[in-house]
Parts: sequence; structure tokens; C-alpha cells
Amino acid sequence: MKEELPGASSAMTMGIIGLIATVACCGPLGAIFCFISLSKGKKARLLYEQNPGQYTGIENVKTAKILSIIGLVIAALYLVFIILYFGVIIAAITTGSMDGMQY
Repeated sequence: MKEELPGASSAMTMGIIGLIATVACCGPLGAIFCFISLSKGKKARLLYEQNPGQYTGIENVKTAKILSIIGLVIAALYLVFIILYFGVIIAAITTGSMDGMQY
């Protein structure tokens, strides 16, 4: 009789939360959940590889990994956007090109 792979469902849950948090509100918080999901998924995958005939649910681990990677890519894009955005503002202030603008 096969049993559910320990950690597979929590990896999937963290992957979903990470992706939603990254897309919906903030990248860094979502990235934290994505890293947790990848960690839990790796532990579950290693446990599955030790005895594949004993466990079911490796599909959840694979799906969690995909969701986490997508969430991390989106979080990285947010980070690049924020760096570029504030870099342009700082460059405009330091070069004096915003002197004539009214706030």
C-alpha cells in the first residue's frame, strides 16, 4: 500500500501562495514562499528517490517546483523594474533635469 509523499502537499501549497503573493502584491514576500516551496519539494523528492515504490504524489512536487520557479522569475522582474525605476529618478534628480518640474 502506497502512502502520500510527506511534504508534497505543503510544497504545493507554498508554491501556490508564493506565486499569488508575487503576482498580486509584492515580489519579495512571494519569493520567500517560493524558496520555502523549493526547499520542501527538494526534501520530498529526495525521500521519493530513496524508495519510489512506497510513495505517491511526486506530481505535486514537480508542479510545486514549476510554480515556484515562475514566481521567482516574476519576483526577479519586479526587482529589476524597481531598480531601473528608482535609478532613473535618482539620475534625473542628480543631473538637475527635474529642477523645472512642479510637484
